[in-house]
Amino acid sequence: MNRRNLLDRILSGQSDTNIPFQATCNLLETLGFKKRVRGSHHIFTKIGVVEQINLQPHEGKVTAYQVKQIRQVLTRYNIEE
Repeated sequence: MNRRNLLDRILSGQSDTNIPFQATCNLLETLGFKKRVRGSHHIFTKIGVVEQINLQPHEGKVTAYQVKQIRQVLTRYNIEE
């Protein structure tokens, strides 16, 4: 799946339970987020964004509530490719 398609799926909110974890991490880094890992927690921060995005892999996917948090941050700060 390419980054644009993944971003569109996250922003659409129609497939929150089927978002691949590693591709989402790569997308966030491409969008300018810095990643740090503590155990299974992948924490993403970005200058100018107050919220942190905290992801944990679950069977290779991002959990639905975490996808919703990503969507809220991307929408709130108008972050796109």
